[in-house]
Amino acid sequence: MKKLVSVVLAVLLLVSAFAVAEPMLGGWTASESPEITDEIKALFDKAMEGLVGVNYVPVAYLGSQVVSGTNHCILCQATVVYPGAQPGYVLVYLYESLDGNVEILNIADLSLGDFVEYGE
Repeated sequence: MKKLVSVVLAVLLLVSAFAVAEPMLGGWTASESPEITDEIKALFDKAMEGLVGVNYVPVAYLGSQVVSGTNHCILCQATVVYPGAQPGYVLVYLYESLDGNVEILNIADLSLGDFVEYGE
């Protein structure tokens, strides 16, 4: 009986170590660095190709999600293309397929006035 318990615990330890080392399928993983690398910039530019009306400038890479491909979340400064337009910030969600295609999943506005108070 002790041997069986030891084997089960060893297997659980190995499984948990693997789960920590690899991103969980479907779970978001925060980026280790917010830097917009050349690879992220190229991915972003490919997705935004042909998009008109708003100028999006990537500011920070926030994280990724492993699916059948990869979802990416990028904080961007967004400015509507007309004289005197004030910039705002948005979250741009991109999907990178396994064959290298990239598409925009969502562009979500950020409002600096929306906040939640903690500790009250």
